Amino acid sequence: MIKLRARDQRGHADHGWLDTHHTFSFAGYQDPQHMGFRALRVINEDRVHPGRGFGTHGHSDMEIISYVLDGELSHRDSLGTGSVIRPGDVQRMSAGRGVTHSEQNASASQAVHFLQIWLIPKERGLAPSYEQKTFTRAEKEGRFRLVASPDGSEGSVTIHTDARLWAGCFEAGQTAQYPLAPGRHAWVQVARGSATVNGRELVAGDGLALSEEAAVLVSGGPGAELLLFDLA
Repeated sequence: MIKLRARDQRGHADHGWLDTHHTFSFAGYQDPQHMGFRALRVINEDRVHPGRGFGTHGHSDMEIISYVLDGELSHRDSLGTGSVIRPGDVQRMSAGRGVTHSEQNASASQAVHFLQIWLIPKERGLAPSYEQKTFTRAEKEGRFRLVASPDGSEGSVTIHTDARLWAGCFEAGQTAQYPLAPGRHAWVQVARGSATVNGRELVAGDGLALSEEAAVLVSGGPGAELLLFDLA
C-alpha cells in the first residue's frame, strides 16, 4: 500500500519570523487523518528569518531530530549543550524525562531552512541526552546513508525507538533500491529537488507512506535529497 502526502496538502503557518509547513498535525494545525505514521510523529519544514528563532521551551518523551538544508541553526539546552547545526549535520535530542532548549538562526543576514522531526520513543522517562554528527554529501551521493538508528551503527546518531533514518542525494540517472523486511514500513520525505519513488513522481515537500511493499525504489531527479524512515 502506498499513500501520497502532497506538499500542498500540508498544514501551513506564517508567523512573520517563521514560515512552516506541517506534514502531520502540530500546534494550531490539527487533522485527525494526519497524526503521524507509525513512530514518526512530526515533520515540520521550517524557514526562520535572520536573527530570529524559537525561545526556550520544554519537551519530554520525544526523540527530536534537526536536519538543516540551508543556513545555520544555533542550539542551546538545559543539558549544557551549545552547538551550531549546518547542512550535512544531524542533531538528535532525546527529551526523555524533560529538557528545555532554544533554536535560533545563527545568521544576521541569511534565513535558515531545516526539517524538524519527532519520533515517539519506545520507553518513557529516559534520561535526556544530545548528539550531533556530520554526514558529507559524498557519503550520500547516489545512495542512502544511515544517519540515525537504535544502535548507532555505521556511525549514525542513536535514537531510542525502533526506526532507522537514511539520507540520500540523487541526480537524474541515479537509482537506489532499499529492501523492506516483512512487517516494516517506510516513509520517504523529499527534502529538495524531485525524484520518482515506487513509480510516483515527487517534488520537494512531498511525503510517501509505504506499507506491505518489498522495497523502496528511487530514481533521482534534479537536485533530489531524500530522507527514508524504516519503521516498525
